[in-house]
Amino acid sequence: MTNKKTTTDSGIEIKEVYTTSKHINELPGAFPFTRGIQPDMYRGKLWTMRQYAGFSTAEESNKRYKYLLANGTTGLSVAFDLPTQIGYDSDHAMSEGEVGKVGVAIDSLRDIEILFDGIQLENITTSMTINATASTLLAFYIALAKKQGADIKKISGTIQNDILKEYAARGTYIYPPKPSMRIITDIFEYCSKEIPKWNTISISGYHIREAGSTAVQEIAFTLSNAKAYTQAALQKGLDINVFGQRLSFFFNAHNNFFEEVAKFRAARRMWAKMSKELGATNPKAQMLRFHTQTGGSTLQAQQPDNNIPRVTIQALAAVLGGTQSLHTNGFDEALSLPTENAARIALRTQQIIAFESGVVDTVDPLAGSYFIETLTDEIETAAWKYINVIDNMGGAVNAIEQGYMQKEIADASYRYQTQIENGEKIIVGVNKFTSQDGINPPSFKIDDSIRKVQTDKLNKIKSERDNEKVTQLLNQLKQDAKDGTNVMPSIIESVENYVTLGEIADVFRGEFGEYRA
Repeated sequence: MTNKKTTTDSGIEIKEVYTTSKHINELPGAFPFTRGIQPDMYRGKLWTMRQYAGFSTAEESNKRYKYLLANGTTGLSVAFDLPTQIGYDSDHAMSEGEVGKVGVAIDSLRDIEILFDGIQLENITTSMTINATASTLLAFYIALAKKQGADIKKISGTIQNDILKEYAARGTYIYPPKPSMRIITDIFEYCSKEIPKWNTISISGYHIREAGSTAVQEIAFTLSNAKAYTQAALQKGLDINVFGQRLSFFFNAHNNFFEEVAKFRAARRMWAKMSKELGATNPKAQMLRFHTQTGGSTLQAQQPDNNIPRVTIQALAAVLGGTQSLHTNGFDEALSLPTENAARIALRTQQIIAFESGVVDTVDPLAGSYFIETLTDEIETAAWKYINVIDNMGGAVNAIEQGYMQKEIADASYRYQTQIENGEKIIVGVNKFTSQDGINPPSFKIDDSIRKVQTDKLNKIKSERDNEKVTQLLNQLKQDAKDGTNVMPSIIESVENYVTLGEIADVFRGEFGEYRA
């Protein structure tokens, strides 16, 4: 036996050998769902292969969606550009230099009509990574579904709609926390009645992890945020056994393989306990259903081909951890938006795991491993400690307003980077096994002329729409925001009349103000 101390990336000590565990004889599909939310898991249905894409104009993104669907992806996931995320139309001064860069530019219903041209919304599920303007993007989607003649009670998908992690880790917020929470619960209320199959929030640990948190912090802060959303919905008088079924989660998958598998299992068990304490009695409202994306921050610009095995390890951890849907990153994403070739390899990685590896043949194949069961318990214990601190501060909103989560994430990020710089943590091709070969330049760039294309489109829409009606609709939306009426019906009617995303966000800016960290 050696005396060398080894830890996971979260600092949990790893013993040299495990000879026992407190393994409880749990079954998948039964509370607390440690082993999976379905009794048969992937024997019954594979996870959704939901590849994330969006760039440039709606026309260009539509081509990529059709390419992915033709290559076997089973769900769409939309990336939006920064102006869309923070409520500015493409012609706004704040949008300059950012239109279409990190996602697709969406200004009005016209862009959504083009984005999903030839794609029937009733036949697919769509995830939209959007937060501060989630209500408007959902309204665009509903309006298009109606135009296609879809039964909106049958359309399904997810909006991220998780504003708390924006304050803690990512930064694409607009309004202060309390009015933001009010809009989110308006969405919960509207969807529970009108589009019952829609997942109204994807409570996201992904961006918390991307900001530098540990695996333990990722699930602790995510579940604390979930608790805050649930309490806000309960205060609005909503039924947890109804809206709880439409909560979903979004996690990261990193390279520390066994820690990641255990993290997913621990998160499921913890949410089952937490939701039950909050009043959920319906098992479907106690289940933690989650999407996983492989770790963007783990991708390296040096020797980018090495990112293919990294993504494979991460995807395998997500599958063995019981994910419901999965996005695998392109190997070239540390250099540019993914090329079609990189996107295809990423999708094929999932398909090889699903159809060639054999890991889907039995439910929770790592269950009973002394190491996995012990690590699951230890991650859960460490995460509850963080949650108890946050509860004692008055909950997630207070903890964020006081900067607690932000500081914990920053400290963890600093520790990790220090370990890389002093060689304690090895990153292949970066601080060890390096080569002098030059990095291939990125081959996929976005042209700045897109802003003019979008501006011309906006000018045309504004000249053709009924602007007197638009003024009436914006005044009604302002009144609804002021008096506490659910804002979703007004937003939907507005976008159906080609009111723009920026015009709607400006109404809320005027009523709620803008948040300054």
